[in-house]
Amino acid sequence: MSAAGRPVGSGDRLGVTLLFSVIAHGVLALGLTFEFEKPAPRLPALDVILVQSASGEKPDKADFLAQAHNAGGGEAERAVRPSELVSSPVSKPDAGIAPRPLRAAAPKPQPPSERALLTQQHADFAVRTDKETPEQPPLPQPTGRELIEKKLEMARLAAEIQQETQAYAKRPKKKYISANTKEYAYAAYMAAWVARIERIGNLNYPDEARRQQVHGELVLTVALRRDGSVKSVDVIEPSGHRILDDAAIRIVHLAAPFPPIPPGDIDELYITRTWQFLPGDILRNR
Repeated sequence: MSAAGRPVGSGDRLGVTLLFSVIAHGVLALGLTFEFEKPAPRLPALDVILVQSASGEKPDKADFLAQAHNAGGGEAERAVRPSELVSSPVSKPDAGIAPRPLRAAAPKPQPPSERALLTQQHADFAVRTDKETPEQPPLPQPTGRELIEKKLEMARLAAEIQQETQAYAKRPKKKYISANTKEYAYAAYMAAWVARIERIGNLNYPDEARRQQVHGELVLTVALRRDGSVKSVDVIEPSGHRILDDAAIRIVHLAAPFPPIPPGDIDELYITRTWQFLPGDILRNR
């Protein structure tokens, strides 16, 4: 009988059992364990904004990270991610605005093609036709002077945009308040401001309006600097009487300068109120 057909005896089973027993005891003795490999931890990301201009002033509380200090201003109430007015400049092979050799930007004009013949393979006669090719006028090529002028104009525009961006970064921080203001500091300041305006206005009521018995109301916006001085006075909605509009502006300048605006990061305070010139020669601000 061949080896493949030999029956398995008890000795063979005992040998296999002993082999697995030795392997199991060896694993326990050597302390071999199996576990899944943990994935590598993710590296922390840092969001940095590259600004094209900087004011050089370090802000007390920055909203974003950048490569340079920039204490920006503007009229937005919330922090907005800064961006340029136009897309970033395209990289140039050389710096400056020096003229470069003129290169043809348009394809060279092609000569007209040969006349096309229309024939029929099996016919008693043939007809010869000519296909006219439209004339292609030569495309004008810019001269070296024109190219230099265009590059200089582009450089001037780039400089203007850079100056506007820097000026915008240095714009003062503005605060607008009106009769709906709820912040305690600004509400208290505006209440004192209104009381002062009404007191000065009633003491200096316009004589011409008193004689002509002219009454009405207008909406006025007064801009104050940090020290309380008047920056501008704008009539938003006129009263329809030039006497009252001019009188309101004059009263503001008579009451100036005002107390400094509440401390904070505000550079200019804009107060919008309705001025009423009522019968009885009374000025009321609401």
